Amino acid sequence: MALEEVYKGKSIDEVVELLGEYDKEAKIIAGGTDIVIDLRNEKIDPKVLIDISSIEELKTIKDEGEYMEIGAGVSFTQVVESPLFDGNLCGLKKACHMVGSPQIRNKGTLGGNIANGSPAADSIPPLICLNSTLILKSVRGTREIGLEDYYKDEDAKIKADELLVGIRFKKPKDGQVLSFSKLGLRKALAISRLSIATLLELDDEGKVKTIEVASGSLGKYPMRESELEQFLTGKKLDEATIDEGILVLQEAMEKRLAGRSTFPYKREAVDSMLKEALKEAMEYLNEVRL
Repeated sequence: MALEEVYKGKSIDEVVELLGEYDKEAKIIAGGTDIVIDLRNEKIDPKVLIDISSIEELKTIKDEGEYMEIGAGVSFTQVVESPLFDGNLCGLKKACHMVGSPQIRNKGTLGGNIANGSPAADSIPPLICLNSTLILKSVRGTREIGLEDYYKDEDAKIKADELLVGIRFKKPKDGQVLSFSKLGLRKALAISRLSIATLLELDDEGKVKTIEVASGSLGKYPMRESELEQFLTGKKLDEATIDEGILVLQEAMEKRLAGRSTFPYKREAVDSMLKEALKEAMEYLNEVRL
């Protein structure tokens, strides 16, 4: 199939109509940081490209009080530069800041990061910790799916006639903080080889009241680390507890990655990544309490 047409979408409704018409013959292009490479390498062969990069509706960040909604066309740079992601959402800002080069951050979008489906996508673990929901539109109507479900459930995948329009999540409460840690193969422009995000809340005694942990590149897709969450809940995060928590995480990883050539490396690397993420979270919470 040869590329026959490139449409410059002017609105969400127009793009939805085009997707309804062309279905599997169409591909969406926003920042183009992934799809252009796939086109060059002939991994995809669409009949139609629909460019959504000029649709302002997709580039908004909405603070809705209890919730926040990020348009699918919001770039990583927008997140980094927005004061809405200071404070206890700093983990998402850090993740977006660590994406590629400045040029990639300027062009790449959160929606594209999600739609590409890479297990190494930096922005995904923080968004999973926030229990984010994806908002999809098609000629059939609007559909919402959990971000974690999108990765682990084939039936939840974005359909060919659907447009990802936004990501919504409940903002962390006072006393909660989102953190992020990443290890790449290179110091600069690193594609994430391993990443961990945590959403942490401590009680008045300094014990873990609630915690959510999500990882990238520790399986086929980004995921919650439920065994580690259960182990840490109710405990004080001292050095001994964190070391035990690392063993719990390593055991969970072994079930998923045993036999893979990358497992020994990742098993060792996760030690420093988890410690860094938890340390950042605890330092923030301690500063807030002072």
